[in-house]
Amino acid sequence: MRKILLAIILTVSVIPAIAQVSVEARIDSIEMFIGEQVHVTLTVTAKESSKVDMPAFKPKEIIIPGVEVLGCVEAETKILDNGLSARNRVYTLTSFDEQLYYLPPFKVKVDGKVYKSKSLAMKVLGVEVDTTNVDQFFDPKDVQDNPFLWSDWSMIFWMSLLMLLFIVMFFLLYLQFRANKPINISIKVVKRLLPHQKAMKEIELIKADRMVQSENQKEYYTKLTDTLRKYIRERYGFNAMEMTSGEIIERLMASHDRAAIEELKELFNTADLVKFAKYSTLINENDKNLVSAIEFINSTKVENQPSEEIVKPYLTEDEKLSVKMRRVLKIAIGIVAAVCIALFVWILYCIWQLVG
Repeated sequence: MRKILLAIILTVSVIPAIAQVSVEARIDSIEMFIGEQVHVTLTVTAKESSKVDMPAFKPKEIIIPGVEVLGCVEAETKILDNGLSARNRVYTLTSFDEQLYYLPPFKVKVDGKVYKSKSLAMKVLGVEVDTTNVDQFFDPKDVQDNPFLWSDWSMIFWMSLLMLLFIVMFFLLYLQFRANKPINISIKVVKRLLPHQKAMKEIELIKADRMVQSENQKEYYTKLTDTLRKYIRERYGFNAMEMTSGEIIERLMASHDRAAIEELKELFNTADLVKFAKYSTLINENDKNLVSAIEFINSTKVENQPSEEIVKPYLTEDEKLSVKMRRVLKIAIGIVAAVCIALFVWILYCIWQLVG
């Protein structure tokens, strides 16, 4: 009875320990073509504290004749219940012989004890070759030398870099040109009245205001003589506004007949008496002086003068600099664009010469 009880106790204590270790091998494909690869995953389930030694193969090591190992990698270890863990290692196999292989069990040591996995099968398939049409197959080509030399392409390479630099320069100049806004310069053509037309217009205003009959003779003669002085300044080119009556008459005597200036001289003398000596004139005398002024204007007017005047705008120093800068930028952009096009055409021509 004692022997029986001892056997039962040993069986109960050993079986769980054995059941806690398992070794499993799985292959991802049992068929493969010659030269392909398959993967075998070896999984060992044991206690986390157990020491596990899986088989390690060197690259190109032969497992069995015809099957070799290309490499092996450690896969992720999974933690299970009851303090167990599943440790994985993946082996990559290949074969170059067409036949069916039986892979022997993988041996694993767990805490110094050897455990085996189940054996696996792997079938290597060949590729059918049509030997009746041998002419459809060609020998492998030899290694060809590079037909291009750096000396042939170096100039094209550096010219390409230079072209890129000019392209960058072109865009920078263009952005600068866009930022420098243009100044609108417009030349105006202004229609202007001729000197005798302005004078006659002033005299018409004097008539309309009835200043000839006005009691304020000083104002009348002042406006009349100012009108004549402005006409003489624009007609003859000297500043009659700053000259005395005598100086004006003396200046006009040099270019006109004395008899033609006498009436104008009398008008200026009467005006000076009225403005400075409080001289009083009669209405018919005022009319006579007005007629004298009109006759002088009509006898000295020049009608073939241009009636239109071109007015050019005035630009500040900054505006002049801006206009000049835009002109320089336009020229620079044109030159850079021409260089880029020339380089591009030259590069295409050189490539065509080398490839063709």
